[in-house]
Amino acid sequence: MLDIAAISKRFGTRQALADVTFTVRPGEVFGFVGSNGAGKTTTMRIVLGVLTADAGEVRWKGTAVDADLRRRIGYMPEQRGLYPKMKVGEQLRYLARLHGLTQSAAAASVQRWTDRLGIAGRAGDEVQKLSLGNQQRVQLCAALVHDPEVLVLDEPFSGLDPTAVEVMSGVLRDKADAGVPVIFSSHQLELVERLCDRIGIIATGRMVAVGSVEELRERAGAAAVLEVFGPGPGWAADLTGVDVLAVDDGGRTRLRIAPDVDDQDVLRAALAAGPVHEFRRWRPPLTELYRDVVQAGPEPQEIPA
Repeated sequence: MLDIAAISKRFGTRQALADVTFTVRPGEVFGFVGSNGAGKTTTMRIVLGVLTADAGEVRWKGTAVDADLRRRIGYMPEQRGLYPKMKVGEQLRYLARLHGLTQSAAAASVQRWTDRLGIAGRAGDEVQKLSLGNQQRVQLCAALVHDPEVLVLDEPFSGLDPTAVEVMSGVLRDKADAGVPVIFSSHQLELVERLCDRIGIIATGRMVAVGSVEELRERAGAAAVLEVFGPGPGWAADLTGVDVLAVDDGGRTRLRIAPDVDDQDVLRAALAAGPVHEFRRWRPPLTELYRDVVQAGPEPQEIPA
């Protein structure tokens, strides 16, 4: 797996990263999220060797990542790194050859990926003449054309329409299913929640949480929170071991229950108060989990095996 092990980085007096540690496993899509300036791009550039860490190490399959290993990583930067006046097909074949593919293998790979991403018909166009969304597709082709062992993508969904988002999501999922570790950053938290197996949240250069969405929900105490739709306000005020967190005009009551409280007892109390239209465990979206874990601060770092 890809191990980011206690990496730190300073720019002058600013501590950009502080002991950042997480792993990306083979066959896993890992979402890397945080606000602007939190340290996502700096971390990715260290993985790629564009920047050197002041401390810590990046390992792949237990070995420190060197220049040879980095050539087997597919990288998609946030800022487009394409030659704007070069034709799409010519550029992708050139990049594939730089990664060691033969001329025929490069041509076949370019054809396969431009077909898959819906831009084969634009192979003869200059990059600068494409829409921003199609330029983004070319960037992904450039990251995939040499059949990388690891994928590192910085804001790959930026500027894409819904159809292109679905195509790119499918590509990332297919690569992960083939055993490739995939890490990408994004501000589109709903997409991250839907696509990713695990998520890492970084704030001011420190990892504040790493885990699946369900694990983040458990950390937030969501497993002990119920939502009941139907009975009028006040029905749960006197229940032992139950705290009323919120009541809204739509007939929803959100409750936190103590560990020794049976949720079926809560349901019976709700039914006694009036018709119950819905009774469920609360599953907060990643947007709420993100806000809560960033405000709560860091948890113990995940230590690679």
